[in-house]
Amino acid sequence: MSPFLLTRTLPEDATDAALRADVLHGLGHLPKTLPPKWFYDAHGSALFEKITELPEYYPTRAEREILLARAGGIAAASGARTLVELGSGSSEKTRHLLDAMPELHTYVPVDVSESALTQAGHALIAERPGLNVHALIADFTAGLTLPDTPGPRLVAFLGGTIGNLLPAERAAFLASVRSLLSPGDTLLLGTDLVKDASVLVTAYDDAAGVTAAFNKNVLSVVDRELGADFDLDAFEHVALWDPENEWIEMRLRSRVTQTVKIPALDLAVHFAEGEELRTEISAKFRADGVRGELAAAGFALTHWWTDSEGRFALSLSEAVENSP
Repeated sequence: MSPFLLTRTLPEDATDAALRADVLHGLGHLPKTLPPKWFYDAHGSALFEKITELPEYYPTRAEREILLARAGGIAAASGARTLVELGSGSSEKTRHLLDAMPELHTYVPVDVSESALTQAGHALIAERPGLNVHALIADFTAGLTLPDTPGPRLVAFLGGTIGNLLPAERAAFLASVRSLLSPGDTLLLGTDLVKDASVLVTAYDDAAGVTAAFNKNVLSVVDRELGADFDLDAFEHVALWDPENEWIEMRLRSRVTQTVKIPALDLAVHFAEGEELRTEISAKFRADGVRGELAAAGFALTHWWTDSEGRFALSLSEAVENSP
């Protein structure tokens, strides 16, 4: 059986330090914000799995449809011997790609969760005895160093997660990915597409209230980890479409005037009645915009695939010589 390697590039206390910094900065300024990565503790991850199965939430199904239909084409076009997946989680979606890449030498899943990486890695080498798995415990938004593996490399960033980054953050992220690659290496990028606002809003505000619970879970994380006294019932879930920026915003709106204490930070946070805390943006894209952002980072878009209803896209781009 091929080896499973696990490399930690984050300090043991990195998650706690990052949470403290994000809460202190995000709740200490106006408008108030918290990054969406803090949704995903064990409970939040379970809630998100439920969201992906809701009738209103199409992106996961749409991306899976493309992967199932195009995995062979992606494998052939990339010629990859190493597959790197950013934010790999359970590596569930990646299996569609791995099935189409029997000659793949190494899979490099990258995630902040050691438990998710370990569980997925051991499962994969049991299923695929010839595959090397070298997992990285790392925050891919904060710079990344990849292990020495055979090229060409294919970096996969799926799920439309790039939409959670602001435009300047996206530019920095894509440039950082390009810096890891050699000319001829490729990037597989999942992007949710601009569509009717009613479809978008209901995808983030389902009738069963699962997304509302998921959104409020960020407050539970701050309560548990930093000793805060957020009352989840004192906030309501809000999802809205920003047509100018072409993104969905998820917010938590204070139902009352209140002050939340966060003892671990010696911080008291005042909320006026109706004041909103932004917890996520989810940008939606158009093909020309994706092509332009990739080109600015040193990639040439070579393939563009959508699902049968044109809701979601996977693009394959090649790292080019004249990288900035």
